[in-house]
Amino acid sequence: MESKNQPMLQAIDLSKRYEDGHLALDNLNLTVETGQVYAMLGGNGAGKTTAINLFLNFIEPTTGQAVVDGIVTHEEPLKAKERIAYVSENVMLYPNFTALQNVDFFVKLGGKTKYTKEDYRKVLLRVGLQEEAHDRRLKGFSKGMRQKCGIAIAILKDAKAILLDEPTSGLDPKAAFEFIHLLNTLREEGKAILMSTHDIFRAKEVADIVGIMNLGKLVMQRTKDELVGEDLEKLYVEFMAGYMDEVA
Repeated sequence: MESKNQPMLQAIDLSKRYEDGHLALDNLNLTVETGQVYAMLGGNGAGKTTAINLFLNFIEPTTGQAVVDGIVTHEEPLKAKERIAYVSENVMLYPNFTALQNVDFFVKLGGKTKYTKEDYRKVLLRVGLQEEAHDRRLKGFSKGMRQKCGIAIAILKDAKAILLDEPTSGLDPKAAFEFIHLLNTLREEGKAILMSTHDIFRAKEVADIVGIMNLGKLVMQRTKDELVGEDLEKLYVEFMAGYMDEVA
């Protein structure tokens, strides 16, 4: 499956049905190339987080494949995870560690031992965490500040692909603007980025491809060029309503 032109992330007929019969993801097909941002829009229960969890092999697919850089995640999970960095909506870090201590611990846990404290500080500043917060314990941090630490750890892992679950949740307008700028620079560095989000405005602003998901299905997919002049919020409402009419 190795190829120079293969997508960095690929869902192939990917489905997940749980033991209670709930179909959380229904035959998802999508690709994210190197240097591309793909935004998955959809409400709670749409299947966005399930798709990300399948790429991370937190769960196994019922049918189909999640593929990372040519590696099928449920067949070679450890090899696939070497190529992925992940930032969840609620970043789980140690509250009694400082920002620097958390970054140092989790980066080394991921096998990266070449970095200095100065490297950590530079990346924390890059993601928008002010210098006076670097030596503070996380138990006093806002949700947005914890997310910045998580994103710093993801950058230092230096993975080819970055998965983000609701990355702008809890960020104030200034921090959200800085985050979008950061995503643009990561894309320029060749990262493949797949993010789930409720933020229609940010999705249109930063994404190369936008997909709308509902009830486990990808009901719309458009490129940035195809969305020029379109009202994405109106499209979102129309596609969601139209799909609900179909399944009613």
